[in-house]
Amino acid sequence: PALKSLIRALARWLRRRDLSACEGVDHFIAISSEVQRRIARLYGRESVIIHPPVETSQFQPVAKPDNYFLVVSRLIPYKRIDLAVEAFTALNLPLIVAGEGRDRVRLQASAGPTVKFLGRVSPQELADLMAHCQALIFPGLEDFGISPVEAMASGRPVIAFASGGALDYIREGETGCFFRKQSVQDLARTVQQFDSQQFDSRTIRQFALRFDRSIFEQKLRQFIDLSISKGQV
Repeated sequence: PALKSLIRALARWLRRRDLSACEGVDHFIAISSEVQRRIARLYGRESVIIHPPVETSQFQPVAKPDNYFLVVSRLIPYKRIDLAVEAFTALNLPLIVAGEGRDRVRLQASAGPTVKFLGRVSPQELADLMAHCQALIFPGLEDFGISPVEAMASGRPVIAFASGGALDYIREGETGCFFRKQSVQDLARTVQQFDSQQFDSRTIRQFALRFDRSIFEQKLRQFIDLSISKGQV
C-alpha cells in the first residue's frame, strides 16, 4: 500500500510538471491524427499534423511478389508480433520476421515451421523483402509506423490493426486492409480473406509518396515560415 501511494503521488507530480511545461509551448506538431487527438485530450491544445519523413526512394515495386507475408519490427511486447506468429502458425502460411529484440526467443518457441526469423537485415535486404512480400503485417498500436509506409512505397499492401497511426495511411481495399480486434483469430480471419490481386502496386506507391521526406521538409518549412510571419514564435 505504501509503495502504491508513493507511485500515485509521483504520477500526480509528473502530471503537474507536464502540464506546467506545456504552457510554455507555442505550437504543437502531431505526427498523426491519433497523436493530435491525444494532445487535445491531455493538454486542451490544438496541433497541426506533419507526418514523419519516410525515405520512399529506397523502396521500389517489383513485377511479381513472392508468396510470403512479412513483419518488420523490433521484437518487444507492445509491438504484438505474437499475434502474427500465432496466426500464421495456425494458418500454416509463410511468414518472415525481420528484426531483433528481447521477445525473439519466446516468439520462436511458439512459431511453427512456416515462420522464419531473420534477425537484423541490411537496408538492401529490407528493400528486397518489402518488394517481394504479399503484404506487410502490422499488428501493434503505434503513434505512426514507418515500416508500413516503406512497404507501400514498395507497392505492397499492409494488413494492420485498425487503430493509431495506421488509420492515416491505410485505405481499405486500396493500400491495405484492417483487422478490428487485436486478436489472433481476427488477424487470421483477415489474412484468409486477403487477396493481393485486388491491389494495384502503382496506386499504393503513389499514395506512399505523400509521406516522402521532401513532403515532410516542405510542410515543416511552411509551418515555421507561417508562424514567424504571424509573430507566433
